[in-house]
Formats: sequence, C-alpha cells, structure tokens
Amino acid sequence: MDFGLTDEHKMIAETTQAFVENELYPHEALIERTGELDLDLVREIQQKAIETGLYAANIPEEHGGAGLDTLTWLLYEKELGRANYALHWTCVARPSNILCAGTPEQREKYLAPCVRGEKWDCLAMTEPGAGSDLRGMKATARQDGTDWVLNGTKHFISHADIADFAICFMATGEEDTPRGKKKLITAFFVDKGTPGYAVRDGYRNVSHRGYTNAVLEFDDCRIPAENILGEIHKGFDVANTWLGATRLQVGATCLGRAERAFAHSVDYAATREQFGQPIGKFQGVSFKLADMAMEMKAAELMILEAGWKYDQGTATDSDMAMAKLKATEMLAMVADEAIQIHGGMGLMDELPLERIWRDARIERIWEGTSEIQRHIISRALLRPLGA
Repeated sequence: MDFGLTDEHKMIAETTQAFVENELYPHEALIERTGELDLDLVREIQQKAIETGLYAANIPEEHGGAGLDTLTWLLYEKELGRANYALHWTCVARPSNILCAGTPEQREKYLAPCVRGEKWDCLAMTEPGAGSDLRGMKATARQDGTDWVLNGTKHFISHADIADFAICFMATGEEDTPRGKKKLITAFFVDKGTPGYAVRDGYRNVSHRGYTNAVLEFDDCRIPAENILGEIHKGFDVANTWLGATRLQVGATCLGRAERAFAHSVDYAATREQFGQPIGKFQGVSFKLADMAMEMKAAELMILEAGWKYDQGTATDSDMAMAKLKATEMLAMVADEAIQIHGGMGLMDELPLERIWRDARIERIWEGTSEIQRHIISRALLRPLGA
C-alpha cells in the first residue's frame, strides 16, 4: 500500500496553494467586513485562474476542463479550502459535474460556457419543507403538450443570484413501492429570465460571508422538453451518478481550513509567552495541538482513501459518508481549540480563526447533515443482517 503523493500531485497542490495565498487571501478581510463580492474583482481573479489552469479543473478534458482524477481534485480542493469560500468558489469555479450528463446540445449550451468562465450554474434541490428528506419536495413539473410547467419554491440555493441558469429538481409523478408511494423526480435546466422564474434574496448567513443563497420561485414557468437533464423521472439517478464526490469535496475543503487554523495555533503556541515561557510548554496547550494533529491526520487519510476508491470504482456511500462526517466534525473541533489557544485574540478579525470557526458550522449541515451521514453508515452495517 503506497501512501505517497506523486510529483504531479505535489505540483498541483503547490500551484493551488500559491494561487490562494497570492490572489485570494488579500481580499478576504474586505469580504468578511462587507459580506459582498465585487464581480469586477471576480472576473479579474477568474481570468488569472483560467491562465493558471486551475479553473474548471474537475471537468473532463474532453469537455474542456483539466480532467483531474478524484484524488488529485481533492488535493486541489483542500488548498482552495484555506480561503474565504465565496472567493474560492466564485473566482476559481468548478462547474457542477452533473452538466456532463447532458446531451451534446445541452453540453454546448450550458457546460461549455461554464468551463470558459462565461456563465455560472446553480443546483436547486432544497425546499422549505424538504431538506434532508428530498423525496418530500413539493415543487412540481407537469407536462403540457411538448412543454413542462414548473411550480413551487426552492430555498438555500447557493449563488443563484449570479447564476445564468439553474438545474432544478422537481417532482413529476409518483410510484408505488413496498413502503408506499414515492415521488418521482426529474431534473430541468431553467434559464435566468424565463417567464415565471424569479430569484429572490435569500437569508443572511453567519457562515461563508459573500457566498450568497437565494429563494427560487416558479409560477407556471414553462420550459421546453429539451431542457430535461437525463431521463424523465430519473433525476435522482443523474444526481447520484454525477454528484457522488461532492461530500468528499466538502471534507477536503474542511481539511484545508483546519490546516490553516492549526498552523496559526502552532506558531502562536511557540511564540506567545505567559508566566515566563512559551504557552506551548504547558500541557493544557500542547495536548490540544497533539489532539488537533491526530484528528486532522485521521480525516486526511479517510478523505484520500475514499477519493482513491472513487477513482477505482469501489467507493461506497458509507466510505464517502464517513469521510465527510469525520472531516466536518474535525474542523469544528480544530477551529474551537485554535481559538482557545489564542484566547481573546482568536475572536478578533485580525486573524482568520473566528471566520474559520463560523464557517465550520455549516459544514455539518449542507451536503447531508451529520445525522444523515450516520444514518448512511449505520444502514450499511445493519442492512446485510436484515435489520
């Protein structure tokens, strides 16, 4: 078993880290204060990311992306995760892999301009009454001749305010199952400006300032059948096939953020003096560092192993759930302990620690809550035994 990284892995990680430190870090303080991301700045950094080869790195080469395998992509995501999330997502965007599931015509219309940095996409699944239970969604699409008519509301839709189109998952029917009726879901492309489609301001969020969310409203929004992504009633099949590694992406960004907080903590423990000696000499501090390092290493190994298995086609839902769960809960612990080590300074905005601490909270909620991850893991353990 080889745990070493290749020269290519190291080169991509180092290139990404340098880009983050030189191009993203300088703008973090302003975004944290204002909660806004200037689109002129976005375009400036975006062009540099394209020139550096970091833009759309997750998309296969045949579709114009860098074609990174999952393991390499996670190393890249870890480095991006060190920065303010609004900056790292918007300026070094990774179009959703689900766009690759489209027809050649759909890929030309939607995927290609996203890869070139000309458009942004967003995914619309969550509703006010359907978060963890996506089958409970109430937004519907009904067929009317050759068109489909969409009605309902989506919320918590990330960066929908700047997106040129949304990939919307709507209930399109029901089927009978041993557990009763189950909703059938279909995915649709909905272009910005389509009559009956409105994007409303979302909610103010304590985490990820500058990274906006929105409410989407559909009122007899009519779209052509050619805007169906995948097959009718097979929306979840498309999502499960093409969005599988997003939980690993969350874990990787959490690891990068934890490493940044940890580096500040080690440096502070070695240089800050109290009672005539560096605070790192006190076990109350040094033992915290040891626990932080151990938890980070465990999360890193789980993320990279799951990424490697994903590339081999052997990763299970449980593998990805474990990696996401471990990394997000690790970040919460590391961020909290980093602030404790720094004392009052840890809560001042001169350091990135209070931001990392705030941002850590959402990671245990989106892309599947910690409770959902535990459900996936325990189900994998008990189902083979009939429980």
